[in-house]
Amino acid sequence: ADYNQLGFNLRSNIFQGGPLESRSLMKDSYTPDIIQKAVRDPKNWHGRRTDELGKWHQKNALNLNLQKALEDKY
Repeated sequence: ADYNQLGFNLRSNIFQGGPLESRSLMKDSYTPDIIQKAVRDPKNWHGRRTDELGKWHQKNALNLNLQKALEDKY
């Protein structure tokens, strides 16, 4: 019954998805020159700094990508 209900909802396009045009509160609140002058520091993202665990995950992802590329090559 749940499967049939889901199929009916998908066919009748109840799940239409998000809006096609996204809006930003920052862009609506400030003029374009303020946004261009904003300095973005990748190490201080919204007040959060990359900690040691985050750095380890970045290095681990690079290592896994390298291992996969080496396996594909050889």
